[in-house]
Amino acid sequence: MSHEQHANPRQNVTFDAPGTETGHAHGYLRTPASGRGPGVVVIQEWWGLTDHVVAVVDRFAAEGFVALAPDLYGGRTTHDSAEAARFLAELPPERAARDLAGAVTYLLDRPETTSAAVGAVGFCMGGAFVLTLAAQQGERVGAAVPWYGVPGPGTDYSGLRAAVLGHYGQEDTSVPLEAVRATAQRIREQAEVEVTMHEYPAPHAFYNDERPSYRRESAELAWERTTTFLRGRLAAASASA
Repeated sequence: MSHEQHANPRQNVTFDAPGTETGHAHGYLRTPASGRGPGVVVIQEWWGLTDHVVAVVDRFAAEGFVALAPDLYGGRTTHDSAEAARFLAELPPERAARDLAGAVTYLLDRPETTSAAVGAVGFCMGGAFVLTLAAQQGERVGAAVPWYGVPGPGTDYSGLRAAVLGHYGQEDTSVPLEAVRATAQRIREQAEVEVTMHEYPAPHAFYNDERPSYRRESAELAWERTTTFLRGRLAAASASA
């Protein structure tokens, strides 16, 4: 089905995504009140480009970032886990990679973006995509922040140049901490970058304030750590450009 048939009212920009069926992708963009700032790609959970993802983009803009959330499902959203699993299964990883690469290029090309590299922040499914995107994009991603998601154990991180700051729940039954720690070690060995994986007394999706899994104290601490990390890393990317 076409993007038009799945039109999501949250979409407000269209950008090039070479290699996709249409050659373009859609997303939700917000710029800060100052008009300029470092660029951040926000990658959705498996529910789609929902009100929660839009709110996260808005929060980044309020913190001074130029933030973009690509719509990886072409307008579809759901609150049903079985349907979300189907949407994810129907999303070819290579198409997601092209959409996300297009989002990086789009942000870096915008005059409002002050950083020479972007930050990548993602949740659940998007958390795993953050690390694969950073590995694919090299110097163009200067900071990677996965929340409760990791790629498969065989992922190649040798191209990754971004420092990594992760957020994971100790009560998360879907993403074992053993997998998180193994991922961190694999990144260190293959990419030799700084990797910090924080663990919180919280379940999966503890930042999503629209769900019962939300844990305010952990969410606020992780958010503060994230914005501080992004400011520092993306400012450094600007200074060294």
